[in-house]
Amino acid sequence: MEEQTVEIRINGLEEKFAFNKIAKQASGAVMYTQGKAVLMAAVAVDEKAVGEDFLPLTVQYMEKSYAAAKIPGGFIKRETKPGDFETLTSRIVDRSLRPLFPQGFCYPVTISIMVVSADENVDMQIAALHAANAALFVSDLPVTTSIGAVRIGTEGDNLVINPTLTQQEASELDLLVVGSGKDIVMIEMRTLASEDDNEQHANEFSEDALVDVIAMAAEAIETSTKMYVDVFTPFVREPLSLEMAEDKVDPTLYTYIADKYAQDVEKAIAHMSKSERSSELKKIRMHILEALDDEGKTADKSLVTKVLERYKKTLVREMIIDKNIRADGRALDEVREISIETNILPSVHGSCLFTRGQTQALVTVTLGDKKDAQAYELITKNTQQYENFMVHYNFPGYSVGEAKYIGAPGRRELGHGNLGKRAMEPTVPLHYDGSIRLVSEILESNGSSSMATICGGSLALRAAEVETTELVAGIAMGLVHENGKYAVLTDITGLEDHDGDMDFKVAGTRHGITALQMDIKLGGIDLSVLKDALSKARQGKTHILNLMEEAAKDIQSSEALPSTEHFTVHPSKIVDIIGKAGATIREIIERFEVSIDLDRDVGGVKLSGGDKQKVAEAKAHIENIASAPVKKQMEYKVGESYEGKVKRIVDFGLFVEMPDGFDALLHISKVAKERVNNLSERYSEGDSITVVVMEQKGKKVELATTEYLA
Repeated sequence: MEEQTVEIRINGLEEKFAFNKIAKQASGAVMYTQGKAVLMAAVAVDEKAVGEDFLPLTVQYMEKSYAAAKIPGGFIKRETKPGDFETLTSRIVDRSLRPLFPQGFCYPVTISIMVVSADENVDMQIAALHAANAALFVSDLPVTTSIGAVRIGTEGDNLVINPTLTQQEASELDLLVVGSGKDIVMIEMRTLASEDDNEQHANEFSEDALVDVIAMAAEAIETSTKMYVDVFTPFVREPLSLEMAEDKVDPTLYTYIADKYAQDVEKAIAHMSKSERSSELKKIRMHILEALDDEGKTADKSLVTKVLERYKKTLVREMIIDKNIRADGRALDEVREISIETNILPSVHGSCLFTRGQTQALVTVTLGDKKDAQAYELITKNTQQYENFMVHYNFPGYSVGEAKYIGAPGRRELGHGNLGKRAMEPTVPLHYDGSIRLVSEILESNGSSSMATICGGSLALRAAEVETTELVAGIAMGLVHENGKYAVLTDITGLEDHDGDMDFKVAGTRHGITALQMDIKLGGIDLSVLKDALSKARQGKTHILNLMEEAAKDIQSSEALPSTEHFTVHPSKIVDIIGKAGATIREIIERFEVSIDLDRDVGGVKLSGGDKQKVAEAKAHIENIASAPVKKQMEYKVGESYEGKVKRIVDFGLFVEMPDGFDALLHISKVAKERVNNLSERYSEGDSITVVVMEQKGKKVELATTEYLA
């Protein structure tokens, strides 16, 4: 097929898709252009299916430094490991495209997206989603539906569809919605803090207002996906002949298990931990195999495992839909028991052990200076960026009973940490004078450890005496939809997440939502169901906030908290505090064991240290230095002689301390009429010297000796 380019103008975007231009040996590829941004997306498939019943999809979003006319920084001058933004974007694309594949598709697929030209006004996540979607739609894979992505922001009181990056920076809302036709498949949302009359606002969105905004995004998505399907269809390749994995559910075996082992499976479901439940199901499987063998019937172990898993899932869903019974006996809208302990680590600035059911997070906060901020680069920015509020989430294998090596954080851990940051950041002081690192160690997990991170993190910030505007709580909601009926589940467990139809994480304050993340396993979700889920989430969130507020009243300050003093001195005294070549400030730091930040423009001084007494002594010492009278430079008369003192000898002359205390330069050429090669033979530091003022321009004074002028 010949190369062809199509242009689409929709939802405020002008997009170009070039087909049959690049990567022609891939299963599908496109060169995507929006503004000056150019992305290349390519799809490749391994035609050998995996044995397991899942889709091995790998998405890689990569930003090339040359796209912004940059050479990579650091020792290695080529792109290495992906940055956080690249990893999070890859995760968003994966979550959005995975639902498009047909059931039973178990072939390894890679989708590679490369940014080869950047544009500071283009939303790279929207561009990546649309480029990958186009490459997948026209590929030879059995994907026949298209997604569309819309970001909603605010400009004043108005909602803006697909705002530019400049508009996003001033927006109070960041809502990313991905859908296919009328169906929503993924939502990510956060609010951004703002300031009004020196009062900070987290700009929480109410549940009703959010549903209206999502409805607006859904309409835009429906329009765009219809257009994409119409435009892309002529370029779709001949599909590969790939067999879908059969649904290996033997109806006879299914009935056998349902008739004879229903109570056993129900008891296994009641075991809350993943490891215990798995162990009980393995015992049931063994009993089934033994019983079939005694009856002279042969059965494949893997088939029994699959059918048993299917029956377990059906039973869990039937219990919820038909009987309003959950595996652990809770009501559908009931939150598990919560335990909260604060500042349990004596050498940590702030800590919280938050336990909800069988999910437990140990969250710590460490306070640092501005220099402790995380530096990073964005391809859409020319200057280095700094992150002074960091949220790091760790999920060791032992938290779910697995013997697993603890290595570098994966995509899931980065994603959960990012969700926690987005939820809590609107409540952190906008102009915080320093850096905050919040770390969540998941010690036990059975349902939504990311929400435990938010709850524990908000309290850990309070325990570290960070003046947050509000406490933030998070709760994970689930959904079971069957035969026209549905049930919304509050505070879901791992079992309900696995066997349910929706993972819906909601975080916020008493006033509304600050962050939201939703993934749908169904074809889509009705907005009335979404509204119901948000209403139930608000009730659960309020319950958790009540407990958190009670716990916050009992917080005892950590002994490890650094003492900080902020004060000002006359700006001219900053030089005296620094001293000659930094000698004075180094002596203060070493003597009092403090860190010092200085603002030369306004004379600001910030002292931090672990010992309050030493911080107070350092403050008194600095104020003593600053209390000396401010020197005022004299107005000298040109041609008159003055007595000075040799302050310093350098190759090109002498620095002479004048009567007013300021230094002036006596150049080597003005010392004597004859050439002087070695000033040290004539003068020593501290010697008195008579000099004549030749010229004064502001603070600059030119001198000569009487010998030179004689």
